[in-house]
Amino acid sequence: MLEVQDLRVVFPNGVEALKSISISATKSEVIAIIGRSGAGKSTLLRAINGLQRPTSGTIKLDGEEITRMNDTQLRLARRYMGFIWQEYNLVERLPAITNVLTGRLGYNMGWQSWLGYFDKSHREIALQNLERVGLLHRANNRSDKLSGGEKQRVAIARAISQEPKIILADEPVASLDPELSVQVMEDLARVAREIGVLTLINIHQVELARRFCDRIIGIAQGKVEFDGSPDEMDDDVLDRIYRFDQPVKAKHEPAIADVV
Repeated sequence: MLEVQDLRVVFPNGVEALKSISISATKSEVIAIIGRSGAGKSTLLRAINGLQRPTSGTIKLDGEEITRMNDTQLRLARRYMGFIWQEYNLVERLPAITNVLTGRLGYNMGWQSWLGYFDKSHREIALQNLERVGLLHRANNRSDKLSGGEKQRVAIARAISQEPKIILADEPVASLDPELSVQVMEDLARVAREIGVLTLINIHQVELARRFCDRIIGIAQGKVEFDGSPDEMDDDVLDRIYRFDQPVKAKHEPAIADVV
């Protein structure tokens, strides 16, 4: 279970990315987080996995308080947090299976991690997860030979190979055309439900959020403006989330302070 209570993030330049975010989510939920650029969506995901330290508030995952962890504890905790990036974050010159196997690094011990050696059990997990996303036949292809949609599906396979408690997906279809976006969202939602893992997806495409997610959280100006089912999200709700009188924050802040 994820519990976020009164989360606030203020960057050194004074930008208040999150004002007071409180949400809770349970295992197996597939949740979309929507909102304008600058609303604080990415900051929320980065705070959950410890990349962004909050100014105040608490984040707990299965009872463990992320916000109290030191750097060593966070590195261990991230073993159970699959992160899917907009730009894939694959090593392009390596085969798809090797990229998926990097999701097992947290379970590899000592010299095996240093040498990039993975035993049969790790490889079986990686191959099983490539099969889940329909890419078993591409396991030995270099990643730079894959399409954008295939690269993102490799990234999904890598995330679930971590055997995560939570998957955090930050605009996973923003770089894809509409047809591939549907396919990737369908695969991500299906796999998340198959393995029963809580999944939070930052996404701009409201219709995809409605189609594939169990629940939608709308963020505006660093606050939760809506939290409910897709059926409850009407034009009035969308107007509150996307109203145009909101000041738009900078797309990128220094270092990891990305408030998209």
